[in-house]
Amino acid sequence: MEAENQARYIVAVVGAGPAGLFASRQLAADGARVVLINRDIKPGGLAEYGIYPSKHKMKEGLRKQFRQILQIPEIEYYGNVSVGQAGDLSLSDLRAAGFQAVLVAAGAQGTKWLGLPGEELSRGVYHAKDLVYHYNKLPPYSQQEFHIGRRVALIGVGNVMLDIARWLIRQLKVDEVTAIARRGPAEVKFDKKEMESVIANLDLKALDKEIARVAPVMESLGQDVEAAKAYILSALPKAEEPVSISRFQLEFLASPNRILGDAHGQVCGLEIEETTLKPKNGDTQAIGTGVKRIMDVDTVIFCIGDRVDDAFGLPVQWNEFVKNPHPGYSADGISYEAFDPERGAPIEGVFVAGWSREASSGLVGVARKDGERGAKAVLEYLQTLPSLENLEVILESFREALFQLGKLVVTKEDIARLEAVEQAEAVKRGLEEFKFSSNQEMLEIIALAQAAQR
Repeated sequence: MEAENQARYIVAVVGAGPAGLFASRQLAADGARVVLINRDIKPGGLAEYGIYPSKHKMKEGLRKQFRQILQIPEIEYYGNVSVGQAGDLSLSDLRAAGFQAVLVAAGAQGTKWLGLPGEELSRGVYHAKDLVYHYNKLPPYSQQEFHIGRRVALIGVGNVMLDIARWLIRQLKVDEVTAIARRGPAEVKFDKKEMESVIANLDLKALDKEIARVAPVMESLGQDVEAAKAYILSALPKAEEPVSISRFQLEFLASPNRILGDAHGQVCGLEIEETTLKPKNGDTQAIGTGVKRIMDVDTVIFCIGDRVDDAFGLPVQWNEFVKNPHPGYSADGISYEAFDPERGAPIEGVFVAGWSREASSGLVGVARKDGERGAKAVLEYLQTLPSLENLEVILESFREALFQLGKLVVTKEDIARLEAVEQAEAVKRGLEEFKFSSNQEMLEIIALAQAAQR
C-alpha cells in the first residue's frame, strides 16, 4: 500500500482509551506505523467504561470516532494483551521487538487510598473506580460482588462522587448518601450539570444547617457564603425527577479518620475529624481541629482520584509515572518523557500521556488533547532517528510473537464483529445498548465469528 510505503517509523502505543487512540491517529498521520496494545478486549478505556451508562448519545458519539481511528490502515489493534512487569509483555519486550518508541497511555490503573485504619475491611469499603467499572460492565469488575449497605459515606465532592451518588440513589435506592468534604462549600469540584441527577434527593434543610455551621470559617477567609450555596443549588431548575426517597446530604469541613468494623469485617461506622481552613498559596488548606465524631454508616466509598500501576515497569512518584523535569522532547512546554530518578536520566524512547502522565486529570477532551500532544513529543524524538527500512519485518515478527501467547488476541476486525453481535442483541432485547459482561462471553463470540469467516 502506498500509505504503508510512506511510513518511516514504528511506535507501540499502550492503552486504547481516548489518549491512546487519538495519539495513535496523530502518529499515523505524521508518518508512523502504530501498534495499539490494549489490556481490555474493547477499545475506549474510560470513555467506554467510565461514563455513566445512561449517557448513550455521548458514548455512541465517541465510539463512532474510535471506529474511524481503528479503520486507519497504519494502525494495528491488539486487545486482550496486558503490558507490565507481570503482563503478557513488558516494556523491555516492546523495545526488543524493534519499536523505536513506546507511548504509554494506559491510564491510572491503580487506586488511591488514604491509608486509614479500617480500609482493609472486607465488606463495605470500596474505591469509586471499581464501582464505576462494575456498573459499566468492565470485566472482571462486572462479575465482582460489592456489598452496598443502606447508609453510604462518599469521600470526596467531585464529579465521580456524583456518578456514584447517582447510582446509589437512582439504581440501588439506598436510604442515605452523605458526601464528605475536607474543605468547604466554596471548594466543591463537581459540575452543575452532574448535580442535576441527584439534587432532587438533596436534603435542603440539612444543607441550610450545614452552610450555617461552616459560614464563620468561610467568612474568615473572605469567601462568599451565599454564592457557594447558590452554586450547589444551581442544578435545581433542571433537576431530574426523583425515583427514590434516598436522602442525599453534603457534609463539609470533615476529614475521614478511621473506618470502624464489626467482628464479621463489615463496616459499622466512620470516624471523622472536624477541620478548619487556612489560606495557602492562593487556595485553602484543611487543618484538623482534633474534634472527632462517629458517623453511622455501613459503606464507605473513596471518590478521591486514582494512581498509576506501580507494577507497570516505570518509576512512580506522587501517584504518577515520573516525567523528565528537563525534557529534550516536549509539547506545549509539557514533559512526556518517562524518567528514572535514580539514574537522573530519561528512559530512552519511552513516553507517557493521558492519565499515565497526570492521573485523574479531566476525561475525554483533556485525554484526547494530552494524547495528541504526547504523540507530537514522540514524533520530535523519532525525527532524531534514522528511518527504518524493515518495518514489515518487525511487524510480522511481533504479530507472530503475539499469537504465540497462548490466548485469543483481539484485532480491530474482531471488535467490529463483537459490536455487531452486541448491537443485534440490543435490538432483540429492546435496549438502547447491550454489553456482554465477561471476557469469556466476548472471547467466545469473537471465536465463533472468526470461525464463521473461515
